[in-house]
Amino acid sequence: MRLGFLYSRIRKDEKLLLDALEERGHDVVKVDVRDPQFSIGERPDELADLDLALNRCQESSRVRYVSMFCEHYDVPVVNGARATATCADKVRGSLALADADVPTPRTEVSFDVESALESVESFGYPCVIKPVTGSWGRLLAKIDTRDAAEAVLEHKQTLGSYEHSVFYVQEFVEKPGRDIRVVAADGEPIAAMTRSAEHWITNAARGGEAEAFEVDEEVRDLVERANDAVGGGLLGVDLMETGDGYTVHEVNATCEFKALNDAVPDVDVPARIVDWLEAKAEAAE
Repeated sequence: MRLGFLYSRIRKDEKLLLDALEERGHDVVKVDVRDPQFSIGERPDELADLDLALNRCQESSRVRYVSMFCEHYDVPVVNGARATATCADKVRGSLALADADVPTPRTEVSFDVESALESVESFGYPCVIKPVTGSWGRLLAKIDTRDAAEAVLEHKQTLGSYEHSVFYVQEFVEKPGRDIRVVAADGEPIAAMTRSAEHWITNAARGGEAEAFEVDEEVRDLVERANDAVGGGLLGVDLMETGDGYTVHEVNATCEFKALNDAVPDVDVPARIVDWLEAKAEAAE
């Protein structure tokens, strides 16, 4: 397989994938997406003669546009433009999950501070205000009082970016000190873990403790439905336990898996991902 490895930064996750690809003897063309010029008409030389492109960019704008250009050039790419665009934007992601009847936390979006405050008051305290783009649990705010809501919303309004004037307000889900991350390929779980912390944000990137999680039928069904809702691919599906089942609060299109790989000694996560990439390349032929 001649695979285009598209990246903007090589983290441990990318190193694990590159090592697994090298062990299989695949021809890997590493492309730092900051280098080529992506012409509207002509395909850059770096993307020529590829069986498959793997988009591992982290920045939400780059990951979206790179997949769009690959599809424009008729280069098979994972993840595709629909999934990357949907997962990079929390509003689009929430709408996609809701349209597919996937359980997800109650959410309201406003474009004015006073309107957003009405959402906060209707949800009650605590509730959560999130940026519409971003990862690793950054810039999330748990709101306990109206004074805090007013301060956070005013701060967001003055940050300058138009995205900060899109106020994404979500109910606070009382979870048992953990959430669940499932890494799945086209809806089929590869492995899963819980991420536990005393803090309400339990992301592994924020210090959450990772432990292996056994995927049951309910979780498997939700992962498959969430995959279909956003457009499919190699995804990180995040769920919370609610007492009555599970709710899917986010789907990630450039998911990290290094913590998961350490938490599941019986599963070689990068090797399983390469298995999937090989099947995708064969199907593309």
